[in-house]
Amino acid sequence: MKYSNRDRAILLLADGTIFYGKSIGIEGTVFGEVCFNTGMTGYQEIFTDPSYFGQIMVASNAHIGNYGTNEEEVEADKIMISGLVCKNFSFNHSRPNSTESLKEYFEKQNLVAISDVDTRALVSYIRDNGAMNAVICTEECDIEDLKRRLLGIPDMKGLELSSKVSTKEPYFVGNPDAKYKISALDLGIKKNILRNLAKRDCYIKVFPYDASYEDLKSFDPDGYFLSNGPGDPDPLYAAQETARNILDKNEPVFGICLGHQVLALANGIPTYKMFNGHRGINHPVRNILTGEGEITSQNHGFAVVREELEKHPDFEITHEHINDGTVAGMRMKSKNCFSVQYHPEASPGPHDATYLFDQFISNIEGAKK
Repeated sequence: MKYSNRDRAILLLADGTIFYGKSIGIEGTVFGEVCFNTGMTGYQEIFTDPSYFGQIMVASNAHIGNYGTNEEEVEADKIMISGLVCKNFSFNHSRPNSTESLKEYFEKQNLVAISDVDTRALVSYIRDNGAMNAVICTEECDIEDLKRRLLGIPDMKGLELSSKVSTKEPYFVGNPDAKYKISALDLGIKKNILRNLAKRDCYIKVFPYDASYEDLKSFDPDGYFLSNGPGDPDPLYAAQETARNILDKNEPVFGICLGHQVLALANGIPTYKMFNGHRGINHPVRNILTGEGEITSQNHGFAVVREELEKHPDFEITHEHINDGTVAGMRMKSKNCFSVQYHPEASPGPHDATYLFDQFISNIEGAKK
């Protein structure tokens, strides 16, 4: 069956389910793993988050584009999602400090998007059936051909994607005269993580995803940071080896999201692909050490196996996701190492967890003493 985008556009899921909508005006066909984000705001930060590379984003919020875009509200230098699915796309926007409309922003980067989709039904379907590969088509398409092409798209499990988004060459962020020096391993780092470190008097050197411990050590850092990023952590063998070497020297290290998973794998603790993952800015987390609750920003499709982490004699769980009990944070008893599965830089999201950056600085201070 063929159709023209003058009539409709489609989202075709790997299991053959089709959701119909309208193109926002950019013709094309894009593939990726379909996922949804429940955030009510912060769409530009979501679209530019490197952790979403290779994914088709379904926005559960009904209105997308209503406040336009701002060139400073980005987490990377370009859009990272493969495509967008939404309910109501706002071609007009209203905000004093907006740079341009979301449509203009998409046109510059040729991002395919469809609107007028029943996103409540789509999100419910993904929740019931799990994340899967999908294709958006806004041009004249052959359904059977799209199904055949979908079969050739690799699953996210086993897929290494950090190499697609990481910097190719090292670069610096912050004040060269800052009190602390940090070596950051870029697995898909967000700009606001670097801003949070810089504002805590850190000078950061950001290294490519496959940099060795010797590379990171050459900066003579006070601490090490392992970033967030896309894809499966399991194939990141170089990053795991780098993490092991940092831990062998017992130097301060902080991991977020993918970096958190890499630290687990470096210690023989496995990870697994989640049925849906956690993506939104309202995820409840319990700090086990203090008993306090946090509302957090999250974006991950993989997690650390809790049962195996609990068996490890040198690890303890510091945070857990209240909804499903998954591991949200951990630390080592004999090493200067801690990590969280969520995003304390909160871009977008609440600021309940920004204290974790202060904790990293405290660990560095403790190591100096």
